[in-house]
Amino acid sequence: MVTLTAFADEISADFNVQLDTLQEEGIRHIEFRGAWDTGVLKLSDEELDRVQVMMEERGFKLSSIGSPIGKIKITDDFEPHLKDFERALALAKRFNVPYIRIFSFFIPEGKDPADYRDEVMRRMTELVRRAEEAGITLLHENEKEIYGDTAERCLDLFQTCASPRFRCAFDPANFVQCGVQPFTEAYPLLKPYIEYLHIKDALFKDNSVVPAGEGDGQVKEVLQAMKERDYDGFLSLEPHLAQAGTYSGFSGPDLFQVASKALKKLLVELDETWD
Repeated sequence: MVTLTAFADEISADFNVQLDTLQEEGIRHIEFRGAWDTGVLKLSDEELDRVQVMMEERGFKLSSIGSPIGKIKITDDFEPHLKDFERALALAKRFNVPYIRIFSFFIPEGKDPADYRDEVMRRMTELVRRAEEAGITLLHENEKEIYGDTAERCLDLFQTCASPRFRCAFDPANFVQCGVQPFTEAYPLLKPYIEYLHIKDALFKDNSVVPAGEGDGQVKEVLQAMKERDYDGFLSLEPHLAQAGTYSGFSGPDLFQVASKALKKLLVELDETWD
């Protein structure tokens, strides 16, 4: 059995509307990226208290802190970013969340990622070290235009920064947008490290994002392979059906429900149960 979760800020900026829509779809977990038009790391303690009360009253939990850690240029100063990372660790502990989603730094346009490899690994090693000390697992998402946007460079990250506290959040749509076949090319390389799945699909022809199973992301094949491995972790809906930005995406309540139903249709076809 898998557990459904979602980037609920794709539904609405209003946290209460987020919860209403998730409740309608039977989803009880959130990959917490933001509320009230504020990113998760920028929410005040009072706002976080409000979030916690609202979730507890309605039986919701967090699956991961959907942080923007690593979504800066590799040429940007790292030290201020470490303060944001400490905030992310503190939030994970506060909400008793096992995971923090991270990235591996934007590479300057037109430059060879290999030229920045040493600095990427230095930074990632430091993030992993701090996560190990905190007892939190970092989930690297294969976002386009960062160092780890191809399967080979993702593998390089996991092998170089080897740790049980550093795992893969596998995103099929992002691989498509980087010209990578998610199941036939990326999955075989990364399967030992996959601990979390983002449910997002896309088309090779124009990189547009579509509901799961309607694109070239080989989502059904990935889900089938994970089922054969007895995967019982999270499937995180990140539809991006209305718009996608550098730091977030948006779908709205109606399109989010389209995305949710598309995923559930695939799960039924695979005879997979979910919570």
